[in-house]
Amino acid sequence: MLIDTHCHLYYDEIKKDIANVLNRAEKLGVNRFICVGTNMEDSLQCLELAEKYENIFASAGIHPHDSENAPPDYLDQIKKFMKSSEMVAIGEMGLDYYRNISHPDIQRSVFREQMQLAQELKKPVVFHNRDADLDVIKVLSDFPDVIGVAHCFSSTISTAKTLLDMGYYISFSGNLTFKNSNLPEVAKYLPLDRILVETDSPYLSPVPYRGKGNEPGRTRYVAEKLAEIHQVPLELVARKTTENANRLFYL
Repeated sequence: MLIDTHCHLYYDEIKKDIANVLNRAEKLGVNRFICVGTNMEDSLQCLELAEKYENIFASAGIHPHDSENAPPDYLDQIKKFMKSSEMVAIGEMGLDYYRNISHPDIQRSVFREQMQLAQELKKPVVFHNRDADLDVIKVLSDFPDVIGVAHCFSSTISTAKTLLDMGYYISFSGNLTFKNSNLPEVAKYLPLDRILVETDSPYLSPVPYRGKGNEPGRTRYVAEKLAEIHQVPLELVARKTTENANRLFYL
């Protein structure tokens, strides 16, 4: 059985059909889900879904795109969310220099503040990194007691190695399956006991569904690609990535 460690189940196209979405996932061998918040409004929706469905867990955080619009009391709100046993991580946080929807200085400040909170609360983090390797590593390095996952990894083997050395897990999404992707070479380098799988639903649908709306059951196609890359049975990938998620998020 597989865990989709990063999905956004509060998007209308998924939420309005959630029972069928979860049923289709079950048929594909995906039976647990972490619904990841990107601002305070959808973090609340994640929590509500986690309270309703026993196989859904939640996180709360401020995505780099949302940094400039973070409410003044967002840290207090996250702290309040973390009192729930359904909340397993802080995030999605991080840096995105590709779109720069929020100013980089604000992104770094909000990222750092959330890392500080994770350190205080002893919670794992889920972080986003796009075209910001050096600054992401710089921030993470200032909080050596924090552990977490590089969600939807899309960087280099060198960056992956640095993150592994720091104790972080690496998570792959549908982009692992894309033609001409460099990610299979990265994934081949990584030990299976440090890898997670995800969909980032409704984004990044894997081959053979690329370009269509994504949903959690398609975690299976990411896992199948990992099995192909490592030349091992799918069952081993499922067992290893599930053990990793359980260990990281205390599921």
